[in-house]
Amino acid sequence: MISDNKNGCRLCPRQCNADREHARGACGCGAELMVARAALHMWEEPCISGSRGSGAVFFSGCPLHCIYCQNRDISNGKAGRIIEKERLSEIFLELQAKGAANINLVTPGHYAPAVVWAVRDAKENGLTLPVICNTGGYETLETLRILSEAVDVWLPDLKYLNPDTAERFSHAPDYPDRAKAAIDFMVKHAGTLVTDADGYVKKGVIVRHLVLPGHVEEAKDVIRYLHETYGDAVWISIMNQYTPPKQELPYRELNRRLTTYEYEKTVDFALSIGVENAYIQEGGTAKESFIPAFDGEGV
Repeated sequence: MISDNKNGCRLCPRQCNADREHARGACGCGAELMVARAALHMWEEPCISGSRGSGAVFFSGCPLHCIYCQNRDISNGKAGRIIEKERLSEIFLELQAKGAANINLVTPGHYAPAVVWAVRDAKENGLTLPVICNTGGYETLETLRILSEAVDVWLPDLKYLNPDTAERFSHAPDYPDRAKAAIDFMVKHAGTLVTDADGYVKKGVIVRHLVLPGHVEEAKDVIRYLHETYGDAVWISIMNQYTPPKQELPYRELNRRLTTYEYEKTVDFALSIGVENAYIQEGGTAKESFIPAFDGEGV
């Protein structure tokens, strides 16, 4: 944990200063590692999952707490199993033995020091797979520097560029500035996307944007920003799999799924401004089946 005798945890932009040995932080978690699932995941981008599957380790808790969270069952920090960092190292090696194409750390920032220790230990014991940091994009540069010691591939979201939208949906008006700074760090650290002979990613940056219902214009702004800022240095993953939560939200548009027209309009815009390095989704991806069961498998 980033702490001193006076302050507690400062791993995320919330800077909650919680003494996570004795209380939960803004992420919803204490000091112990909590993992909800560790298994082959087939539903990531083609260069990540392919036919082998990504070795996805889903960490409990999240500092962002979007009101429409797609992993809401674990993002509050209430679901998951407490493990030691030594067990996390073993999990990485077990996923490699199962044939995983990579190790996919899903929302690891609030456990950064322990996660980096576990990756190092696993590498000393035979881990050779690329390590992916799969993040909502709401990170501090200090925590990214810690994670960069273990990460080869960055998979951040860029959810919003509008602070008002970030405030309404994630209670984080600073999200746009934090996420832009984070992505800039990632591009400087990892460079242009590199894949192996079988098409699996080895290093680089893929930025995800989940198109929200009723927010096509904001999606265009995100895509325009990424393309104008980084060109072909990053791949953009334009996602249509928004799944409304079961409880009704105070914003009507978020209580429905994205329409085919809205998604096609977003993709057409990306093509119209010259985006070439992009992933798009086809068919009915907005299904609960794309959200795995957080039942402790592999933990």
